[in-house]
Amino acid sequence: MLRPVPASFQTDETLSSNEAPVTDEALVPRILAGETALFELIMRRHNQRLFRAARAILNDDAEAEDVMQETYARAFAHLGQFRGDAQLATWITRIAVHEAFARVRRRRRLAALPPDDDVETLFMADRPKPADPEREAHNAELRGLLERAIDELPETYRTVFMLREVEGLSTATTAECLGVSEEVIKTRLSRARARLRDGLYERAGAVAPAAFTFGAERCDRVVAAVLSRLRGVSA
Repeated sequence: MLRPVPASFQTDETLSSNEAPVTDEALVPRILAGETALFELIMRRHNQRLFRAARAILNDDAEAEDVMQETYARAFAHLGQFRGDAQLATWITRIAVHEAFARVRRRRRLAALPPDDDVETLFMADRPKPADPEREAHNAELRGLLERAIDELPETYRTVFMLREVEGLSTATTAECLGVSEEVIKTRLSRARARLRDGLYERAGAVAPAAFTFGAERCDRVVAAVLSRLRGVSA
């Protein structure tokens, strides 16, 4: 559970569930003006995307969460540098991607980004729950098979598949997040699908958006850790 936010992180304006959602871009100037508590809303909006992107690169849940915390801390510290040339979600995702690849470089002594393959935004709506326990168990089994199959993909293909098929980003946004061309994204996605297609992708594709979900407990843990870190900086 989140601890009470100190005065420096409070805002006079409440975020009622009855209010129309405020865009990320509209929140930025308010945060910079002192309504720093609103940064929690940005984190909760984008936790799942960042988790999926970081985990696709690192293949490790705990390290992916560490990347998320570092990403949010950096994003908050440099929020004034956000110019709106891209969506805030894309800007933050790129920070996470670069941090994750930096860890790969340190861990494996490899290049920060995987080599190109020559050539080759959106959140997915939650799917309705299965109508019966048997169906639910079946979907859970397929989801587990898909997650294991994705984990076995080479890092280059796994990252693209995670962002395009699991997270549901457009080709253009994925390319912008990874710093490669749209043709490269298309090629990598095609090759990832080919590796999964053999008796798995066609059966499990329907439940792909439910893979690697970032549940409420994880969400609260990451948000609490970042807020604690920001409180220390503020103090």
